[in-house]
Amino acid sequence: MATLSQYLFVTGALLLLFAFVLSVAYTTILATGRRVAGSLASMSSGSTLVTATAAAGGSGTRSVDPSRSAGAATVGAIAHGLTWASFLLMAGSLLARAVIVERGPWGNMYEFSIAFAVGILGGYLFLERRYPIRSIGFLPLGVALFLAGYAATLPATIEPLVPALDNPALLTVHVAMAMIAYGVLAVSFAAAVGYLAQGSDDRFGWLPSRAVLDAVAYRSVVIGFPIFATMIILGSYWASSAWGRYWGWDPKETSALVTWLIYAVYLHARSQPNWRGRPAALVLVIGFGAVLFTYFGNLFVSGLHSY
Repeated sequence: MATLSQYLFVTGALLLLFAFVLSVAYTTILATGRRVAGSLASMSSGSTLVTATAAAGGSGTRSVDPSRSAGAATVGAIAHGLTWASFLLMAGSLLARAVIVERGPWGNMYEFSIAFAVGILGGYLFLERRYPIRSIGFLPLGVALFLAGYAATLPATIEPLVPALDNPALLTVHVAMAMIAYGVLAVSFAAAVGYLAQGSDDRFGWLPSRAVLDAVAYRSVVIGFPIFATMIILGSYWASSAWGRYWGWDPKETSALVTWLIYAVYLHARSQPNWRGRPAALVLVIGFGAVLFTYFGNLFVSGLHSY
């Protein structure tokens, strides 16, 4: 079963690499195949733009090269299929590992990293079904690929849990919530980057509109924010039983709280006229930087979570 888990992970990671490369190719085809002067052409998930504004100095609209449009759609569809395959294979790898350890398969950084990557892929695939965001798919896929690559550098051996983690029920739920929240918030990061790239006038016709990107970012945080809060609460309860206190300002605890507060600031900022838009998107970029620090911080700052 351990060998099966490893094979599933390696295969899923390789497919994720191909999905990322094709996702970059898809976005590149869209970017180089359309010259937008002033208006944003419509775009639906899994398809490409069918019209574009004339080049600067011209007027009216012109048809996009059908062969380029069909090529982009094909590349995007293949990338999407590979993303699904990678998600299922790496999730299967975690499931096989869970059967072995009889708990949530995230007792070390190898398992954490795979679970984080799976969370990102799941969050992206869920939101991509509702919003036309395939052209920014390379961003969450790139983060997931980085995590899968990092996991590949770590020992895959199954070791007994350290005493502080030896609570299978809380470990399963607490870390699962962290991975779901992190994964969904990665999509908000991608949407924020796209929003910032669009400027104040939807300058790129091959990107989703600012309205769509804002909606995706907001929906991602609305999903991830309460899950993140529940993760912190469960962690505090677990800390009481493991270390005899609910909160001790351990570096990972502190960074998790700061991260949660950053997303609270975003939710407040988005409701304020002067902060909505670009400032709120910048908060999301900072917020995901805090997510990554919360995740990797224990590797650089010693504390009770350094295991």
